[in-house]
Amino acid sequence: MENLKFKGLGRGLPLLAGSAMTLMMAVLSGCATKPPPPPPPPVVVIPPMPAPPMGAPPEMTIPPVTQDGVRHTVNTGISTSQAVWNLRSAYNVAALNCVEPQYAPILAGYKRFLAFYAKPLDSAYKEIDRSFRTQHTGRAAVVAFESYQTQVYNFFSLPPVDTGFCQAAMELTIELQTVDPSQFEAYSFSGLAKMEAPFKAFFDSYEQYRADLAAWQARYGGGFITVRPSEQQTMARREGYVQ
Repeated sequence: MENLKFKGLGRGLPLLAGSAMTLMMAVLSGCATKPPPPPPPPVVVIPPMPAPPMGAPPEMTIPPVTQDGVRHTVNTGISTSQAVWNLRSAYNVAALNCVEPQYAPILAGYKRFLAFYAKPLDSAYKEIDRSFRTQHTGRAAVVAFESYQTQVYNFFSLPPVDTGFCQAAMELTIELQTVDPSQFEAYSFSGLAKMEAPFKAFFDSYEQYRADLAAWQARYGGGFITVRPSEQQTMARREGYVQ
C-alpha cells in the first residue's frame, strides 16, 4: 500500500516540474520583451555666439565687394587730384582723432604736411572744384563737393578702426619725411592705400563675422538643446559661486 502511494507521487512529480518550468519560461519571456529605457537627450556644448570685430555694432553697412573682386569705397577709381585730397582728408581725421600721447607725432606731421605740400594740395583742390562745377551749376556744385567730402571724412572716422588707423597715420608720418613735393602726387595713391588698409581689413573681418553668425544661428539658433556646462561653470558650482 505504501509502495502504491509512493508510485503515485512519483507519477505526479514530472507534472509539477513541468508546470514550474512553464512558469519560469513565461517570466523570462516577459523580461526579454520589456523595452529598453529611452536614450538620454543629446548633449551639445554650444560655443559662444560670434561677436562683431573690434566692438562694432551687430548691424552696420559696409562697402560691398563687387564682381571684379574689389571692395569699392570712396577711394576707388578716383583721379590723382582726388587721391591727393582724400589723403589730406584722411590725415586731417587722424590729426583730430589720434590724440593719445603715443600718437603725438601725427599732429606735428600733419602741420608739416600742409606747409610742405602746399602747392600740390592747392592744385588738387582747384582741379576737384573745376570737376564738380562741370557736373553741377551754381550752389549745387558746392553742395555736391561738400557731400562727397563728408563721405570721405565719415569713412575715415569709423570708431572700431581707430587703433589701426592711428598706427597707419604714424607710419604715413614717417614715410612722408622722404617724399619730395615733386613726387607727392605719385605717392598719394600709395599713401592713401596705407591709410585705407585698416578699414578694408575691418570690413573683411566684419563679413567673416556675418558668415560665422549665420552658421551659428543655423546650428544653434532654434529648438531645444541640452547644454553641458563648461569646465569653469562646473567648478564654480562645486565651489558654490553659481546656483
